[in-house]
Amino acid sequence: MTLTSRVTDESIALTRRAIAEQSEIMAKAAGLSQPTGAANLGMQNYNLEAPAKSLFPVITPLRNRIARRAARGGVQANWKAFTGINTANLDVGVSDGNRGGVMTTTSADYFAAFRQIGLEDYVTWAAQLSAEDFLDLRSRSQTNLLWALMIAEEKLDLGGNTALALTGITQPTVADVGTGGTLAFNTTFSVIVAPLTLQGYSSASVAGGVRGVVTRTNADASSDTYGGGTGTPSTNRTVTTANDAVSTHKLTASVTPLSGAFGYAWFWGAAGAEKLGAITTLNSVVITAAAAGTQTAASLLAADNSTNSLVYDGILTQIAKPGSGAYVAAMATGTAGVGTPLTADNVGGVVEIDTALQYFWDQWRLSPTTIWVSSQEQTNITHKVLSGSTTGTQRFMINVEQGAVKGGDLVTSYLNKFGMDGSKELPIRLHPNLPPGTLFFDTEQLPYPLANVDSVLVKRLRQDYFATEWAQRSRKYEYGTYFDGVLQCYAPFAFGMITNIGNG
Repeated sequence: MTLTSRVTDESIALTRRAIAEQSEIMAKAAGLSQPTGAANLGMQNYNLEAPAKSLFPVITPLRNRIARRAARGGVQANWKAFTGINTANLDVGVSDGNRGGVMTTTSADYFAAFRQIGLEDYVTWAAQLSAEDFLDLRSRSQTNLLWALMIAEEKLDLGGNTALALTGITQPTVADVGTGGTLAFNTTFSVIVAPLTLQGYSSASVAGGVRGVVTRTNADASSDTYGGGTGTPSTNRTVTTANDAVSTHKLTASVTPLSGAFGYAWFWGAAGAEKLGAITTLNSVVITAAAAGTQTAASLLAADNSTNSLVYDGILTQIAKPGSGAYVAAMATGTAGVGTPLTADNVGGVVEIDTALQYFWDQWRLSPTTIWVSSQEQTNITHKVLSGSTTGTQRFMINVEQGAVKGGDLVTSYLNKFGMDGSKELPIRLHPNLPPGTLFFDTEQLPYPLANVDSVLVKRLRQDYFATEWAQRSRKYEYGTYFDGVLQCYAPFAFGMITNIGNG
């Protein structure tokens, strides 16, 4: 056999062996096993549960209970009211044959401009096709729009601000404390504070900053410009830490509470370079380190951006306006960063709540119907009523059958002692948009004869919720959901609030 033949025979033998081994491997791998790894890999069903879940709250208690009434044309809702009779308190005794004195009657004109409120969304053609047999994205988009608009409407009903400018905040008071912080000694710090509306507070963060002028690009490429809820900043106050050779200083700062403010943005640092370092619902702050934010006070340009001309005034804004007659109180400054909490009266009540309820009776002969609170005040009221009571109202309930102890109590109502028909129980309810440190007295009906007011709050609407599917201008389905109207409050004096409440 030649060399060439031997090489060829060996090559053929090796090839045959390789084929045989590969066939054995393929035979062993012929079965199919459940793939490991991603759920959408391999020969397997994609076990997708339909429909998609909606994991967000839609809590709108004020919007749900406010009466909605139709309006016919015009640019604003207008109404008139008699505000007082015999306001001079004329004596009524009359001598024989003579007529009585002529009483004085007062009246007033009111108006509230209609506003157009709405949101938009879209679904691309491909997105709709991709979700086929799983979810109707076009339908869900419109449902989500309605829910989102309801949530936004609740916030506006509570704290929308189109007319109450937060100006005139005082210069803060600042003091140096030698221990408790990391600020350097013998260093001059400058502090500035800016008031925030309810909308301004809810959209603010130290990392993201507070909103000054907002310019929003709309779905049709137009734009709207409005105030973001930050009032005019204060002038700066400087303080120099003591020259004691230790870098453990901290500062305390406070400012006079401003009616209509539900938060305060604090800026500090070198004069002219103050940065945002804290956002509080109290009128004070404790500064222990350099400001963590990047927004500068100078970027606010010392201008008022608290009002939004595109929305209507919510109830808290309407009662905070000068001359509203509403009960508006702010707790004392107290200890910086701590504030002044509500006060237990030691007989099962809260001093500040009783003071407000007595005002409503003494001044207006009425009683609120609900006390709205934040989660912080819900807890604090419970503690004041139970731990501050000498009447033994706190108790534990023991279920003997199950051998279990049930702990925890919650004050869910408050007894108003001031009323024509005796005491009245007022529900205490949580509101999702009330910030810590605020409680709100709500009145649904006036106890006045022939008041011609069946609901104290009314949503006057030129057009209630309506949805629009816009003509297609691209490969998108575009939707808008809107309403057109305004919140009317016939009797702002029937409402009230306490702000700047310390936690405790």
